[in-house]
Amino acid sequence: MQLIPDIAQAPRVISVAELNRLVRELMEGNLPLMWVAGEISNFMRAASGHCYFSLKDGQAQVRCVMFRHKAQLHDWKPANGMQVELRASPSFYEARGEFQLNVEAMRRSGLGALYAAFEKLKSKLQAEGLFDPASKRAIPAFPRAIGVITSLQAAALRDVLTTLRRRMAAIPVIVYPTAVQGESAGRQIAAALSIADARAECDVLIVCRGGGSIEDLWAYNEEVVARAIHACQLPVISGVGHETDFTIADFVADVRAPTPTAAAQMACPSRDELTQALAHVQHRLGRVTQSALEHRMQQLDVLARRLQHPGERIASQLSHLGHLASRMGSAWAHGLDGNIWRMRELSRTLQSARPDFSALAIEQRSLAQRLAVAVAQRVTTLQAEVRSLAAQLAQLNPQAVLQRGYSLVETTSGTIVRDSAQINADDDLRISFARGWASAHVQDKG
Repeated sequence: MQLIPDIAQAPRVISVAELNRLVRELMEGNLPLMWVAGEISNFMRAASGHCYFSLKDGQAQVRCVMFRHKAQLHDWKPANGMQVELRASPSFYEARGEFQLNVEAMRRSGLGALYAAFEKLKSKLQAEGLFDPASKRAIPAFPRAIGVITSLQAAALRDVLTTLRRRMAAIPVIVYPTAVQGESAGRQIAAALSIADARAECDVLIVCRGGGSIEDLWAYNEEVVARAIHACQLPVISGVGHETDFTIADFVADVRAPTPTAAAQMACPSRDELTQALAHVQHRLGRVTQSALEHRMQQLDVLARRLQHPGERIASQLSHLGHLASRMGSAWAHGLDGNIWRMRELSRTLQSARPDFSALAIEQRSLAQRLAVAVAQRVTTLQAEVRSLAAQLAQLNPQAVLQRGYSLVETTSGTIVRDSAQINADDDLRISFARGWASAHVQDKG
């Protein structure tokens, strides 16, 4: 698509608006979305929430606009003098004829590389299984000593010591001092972890420091620290930064705490909570003990009432035995009487069910006589029906009709002639009589 008109072929005058439109279409159609680095200057946030500023370096500058729905996604405030990296698309503002960048995202310079390194190391260690939940060690409920790996000047150390002293002052705390930021901080933290693991002076380790930028916390994103935490035989609690800060150490550690103070709370039981729990258990134990004693006393009273002299016990058992013998005799006699009555009832039932052979013989003779009479009547009836049917059949016999003088006329094909329309002149016919037949030749018909 050709956006710029060919002046040689079309020498016409265009307006400024058309010129600016052609420039914008040419620019936006050929320049892709890109990252641009520079320093913020002339920053202004309008009442609408849109941000307008210039991005410059030592040789040039460019106007930039970041609309409100993009600007509100950042959790930090841009300011003049900041070195930033912009993800923007080149654009051309036609109304003023100005070239500008339409900003999609903004980050402080250097963070892109740090985030990329963070994600790369995270993926690598995760693939090796350093984040596997199955390898996580449980934090002891009552540690004999607690180790803290941090800087002696860190405010996080004071927060941790204060929390541990408040929760359980009797538990010893061993501090393994190390730098928490700087070029050599990662190696020092890893060395402190190895020393604490080798000495085995405590039951749990707290790796902590206060909040800061990603650069300040970068020592806890180094691979040497992650591998030292994974190799440590002691349970490790990571309490680095604030709740929104996440480091590689958080993923490798056995437990991640949102703050150093929360890490101290996870590592140490609370004396007040234990005292309350102990008082509650003591109260429950007293109630259970009192209830058990009362139950045992009731059982003792029942057993005391059941305790008898052996002679009385034998006499009672003899009396009970006699009662059982009497009941057994009565039951046997009652059962015998019942069986006798049942036998009599069965005998009467059997007598009533015996057949009367004389009555059955009389009934048989009566049935034989009734059968002979019924057969004779049926034969007489059937003979009368046969005679009636024979008479009807005789009346329908065509031979009888011929006996009365009638004759039967047929064509040579055997068809009975009932109408003169069935025959023609010169036809041959067959005439049947009661006795014999004759041939005839049709000469005329009417």
